[in-house]
Amino acid sequence: MAKTIKKLTPEAGRTDAAGLRAYDADALARCVADAKQPWWRRAACVEALAGRVPERRVARLIACVQDTDDVSHVRVALLGLLSDRPELLPWLRHEDREQDGKYGMAEAVLGARGALGDLTAAGALATLAFDLWRGRRETGEAGIDGLVARHGVEAVPAQLGEARPEDRSLAVRLRDRAGEDVTDALADPDPQVAFRAQELLTDPQRLRGYLAEAPTEEAKLWAAYALHRLTEDIDETRRLYEELGRPRVEVTGLDEELRAAIVHEYGRWCEERSDPRWRMETLCTEPPPAGDRGERLRRASAALTAAGLAPRPPISCGEDNGVGDDGTYDVIRYGESGDDAVFLSTLGRFVAGEDDHPQVRRALESAGFRWLDAAVRAIQVTDLGVYYFGSRGPLGVDTLVFYWQD
Repeated sequence: MAKTIKKLTPEAGRTDAAGLRAYDADALARCVADAKQPWWRRAACVEALAGRVPERRVARLIACVQDTDDVSHVRVALLGLLSDRPELLPWLRHEDREQDGKYGMAEAVLGARGALGDLTAAGALATLAFDLWRGRRETGEAGIDGLVARHGVEAVPAQLGEARPEDRSLAVRLRDRAGEDVTDALADPDPQVAFRAQELLTDPQRLRGYLAEAPTEEAKLWAAYALHRLTEDIDETRRLYEELGRPRVEVTGLDEELRAAIVHEYGRWCEERSDPRWRMETLCTEPPPAGDRGERLRRASAALTAAGLAPRPPISCGEDNGVGDDGTYDVIRYGESGDDAVFLSTLGRFVAGEDDHPQVRRALESAGFRWLDAAVRAIQVTDLGVYYFGSRGPLGVDTLVFYWQD
């Protein structure tokens, strides 16, 4: 007996994709248009309709897209499915689309406009393609590709200027796509533009030649960084770094011990807008010696016990926060109530807690730990972008040394 759509999609996350692709297209379209069906079943049916939308169902599916009360997941999926339907374009371009705040709709609308060749969307698509969120960026890039496919590679930059970094980044991407050398973009004053330019470069010899002509220190650093990405020759990378004078971002109040811990935890994977000096410092300096996390925790617990502070067993930052385990510290709660806590970084001998509990500080310092007081924890580490709960900007010592992300 043939399976039904319901049996092919019994629950969210359980879909027989091959079965749906072989299913009757008209029945799938009817399921998509049925608001009584769960959104995940409707979305699965949209995916199964790729390349075979029944013409007589198009108007009803477009009505679902335009229904602002419908589920955004289904509407977004339908926009991708129907992005070859020119009758959608007037609705997509209407100013009311800017008021549709449903999740994912703004990006999906722009992507559909790009697929339909709407050059008036070029600026907004360039902004989307410059976004730091991968999903948004890929939607923007796909929309730009749609414009290029319709109008040619030269038509899109002609709609833009050079004042905005996102427009310059787009121009670099399209120049590279046309086979042009984009090494000169390493000198762009915006670090995100320069970062994306270096990702496109593939010729080590061209980069070596550029190092002699690069107009700024930042451009030389980007060239050296891109060269290392291609060759992984750490000796050459460190030689170039020495020749450039070992440039680095100076942070007032940040001593070498803290700096080394932070740069080697975050410098290699920092966000696109980070100063290239952080990246090169990570490659060209030695990391601090790895410590024994378990030994540190045992030593801290023993010190607190000797001080009569009744410490509880150590737990990770994720366990202490009740979710997630991506972090750089452990927690030891102490005292009768367990409300007080001391935080022990996994990046080194750094600890922190309430500054008005001097007996805790004395106990841990006597055991070889370094207490970070409020003034040190408040130091802002500039130009080093680190992802933190949706933000990608610079963070303080407190967050970097005692980092937690759910």
